[in-house]
Amino acid sequence: MDAPLAPGLYIVATPIGNLGDMSRRGAEVLRGVAAVACEDTRITGKLLGHLGIKQRMIRYDDHAGDAAREGLLALAAQQPVALVSDAGTPLISDPGFKLVREAKARGIAVTSLPGASAAVVALTLSGLPSDRFLFAGFLPNKAKARADTLGALAAIPATLVFYETAPRLEAALTAIAQILPGREVAVARELTKKFEECRTGAPDALIAHYATHPPKGEIVLVIAPPGEPTTDPGDADALLRAALATRKPSQAAAEVARTTGLDRKALYARALELK
Repeated sequence: MDAPLAPGLYIVATPIGNLGDMSRRGAEVLRGVAAVACEDTRITGKLLGHLGIKQRMIRYDDHAGDAAREGLLALAAQQPVALVSDAGTPLISDPGFKLVREAKARGIAVTSLPGASAAVVALTLSGLPSDRFLFAGFLPNKAKARADTLGALAAIPATLVFYETAPRLEAALTAIAQILPGREVAVARELTKKFEECRTGAPDALIAHYATHPPKGEIVLVIAPPGEPTTDPGDADALLRAALATRKPSQAAAEVARTTGLDRKALYARALELK
């Protein structure tokens, strides 16, 4: 680097798979800081070794307490400190929010370097609308919480992006089919790696595919936004009848309203008739 780094906290994005995606500026910052705060010293150590950098590493993960954070803040007030995650951009479903927030509150300079993010890579690969999107982290593990989360986001006029794990993929796709019927979904996995895949289709078709091709690796789910509100009363009646099989009229009306964009009060009145 042309000049020593000023004291402060430097947020450095790291590759999500292909080590060649590490930016030159990011590597220069990692080389020039006093220490690198990281989730796992073994993983970050491999990256630093690949870059030919010998650097002090300090573990800072989801389990780090106040003492660890205070130590990093004290160091960043006097010297440059880098914050990295195991892969991708720190703070995006990774540790760092509290550290960055407290650093800014104390007047410690914070600099963020752009770089890889699995959510953005998956969105651009999916072929789904990218002009407006909502990233919502990991879907909940429990079925009810997962359904509640999808239901709460159903009416948002944007493409939805979630992180998911391979063992939970089938359950997630099943919930999407039930809560967001008719939506196209992309399953992106092993991004930037040798066996990168982005498969787009209906949830049922994706479930069938992965039943015979068990997925591995980290997964990003991309869900198409809601379509234009349906004006066919027959379609609305069919959705209401299906919902009424397991729900009260008010609940069925709310669910179909989220899915179609139709007026909830009108749907409720129709649900009472159908019931």
